[in-house]
Amino acid sequence: MKITFVGTGSGKTALKRYHSSLLLSFDGYNLLVDAGDSVSRALLKAEIKYNSINGILFTHLHPDHFSGFGALIVQMKMFKRTNPLEIFVFKDLIGEVKNYLLTCNLLSEKMDFEIIFRPFSDNAEFLVNERLKIIPRENSHLSELNKYSQYSNKSFYCASFLFSYKNKNLIYTGDIGSKKDLELFNEFKADILVSEITHITISDLLEKLVILGSPRTYITHITDDDEAGIVHLLDKLSPDGKKIELANDRQIIQF
Repeated sequence: MKITFVGTGSGKTALKRYHSSLLLSFDGYNLLVDAGDSVSRALLKAEIKYNSINGILFTHLHPDHFSGFGALIVQMKMFKRTNPLEIFVFKDLIGEVKNYLLTCNLLSEKMDFEIIFRPFSDNAEFLVNERLKIIPRENSHLSELNKYSQYSNKSFYCASFLFSYKNKNLIYTGDIGSKKDLELFNEFKADILVSEITHITISDLLEKLVILGSPRTYITHITDDDEAGIVHLLDKLSPDGKKIELANDRQIIQF
C-alpha cells in the first residue's frame, strides 16, 4: 500500500500546508480519507487525478475535513467522470452528506457517474475492495456537543480508524479530543500511527506510543505557527527521533 499525505495542516488555514487528508492506494483502488476545504487544489498540487479516486472516507464533518467535498464532485464532473464513486460515512450522517450535495445543487440526475453511499457502524469492521479491513471507533472530539439538547436529533460523530492490510495495521487518529483517544485501538499492535497534534501534546503522544507497540509515527494537523516548536520538542523529548516525524504535504510512504 502507498500512503500519500495530500494535506497535513490543521483547521487553521495556512499557506504552507493544506487541510488534513490522506490517500491510501492499494490493489488498484484509491481511497481518499477526508476532503476538507481546498482538497481539489491539494490533489492537483500532488498530481493526483480526480477521477483516479475510487472512494472517499470521512472521519467527521468539520469543514477542514469535509467542506471540499462538493467542489471535488464538481471537478470530477467537469473532468467527465463515468466510474462510480463510493462514499464511506457513519450511518447516521448519510442524510446530512446527501443534503449537503443537494445544497450545492449537485443532483444525482445531472451526474454522469453514480455516487454510492457505503454506511458504516461504530466499531464494526468493514471491507474496501475486499483487501483493506477498516474498524471505526468513535473518539471524544465532538462529544461535548451532545450537551446541546436542542440538537438531540443530530449525530455528532467523529471516528479514529484502524486500517489493516496484509497483516499490517495503520492507525489514523483524525481529530481527537484528548490523549485518552490514543488508546482506542490498544489491543492491536500498530505498524504505523498517523496522529494529529492540535488537540494533544508531544508528551501525550510519546506517552501512548509504548502502549501501541512503538509504531512508526507521522504527525499531521500542523499549524504554521506551531511547527518550529513541535520540531524542537521532538528533538528534546523523543528517545528515537527517527521513528517520529512531521509529515509534509505530498509526502509518500509505503505500508
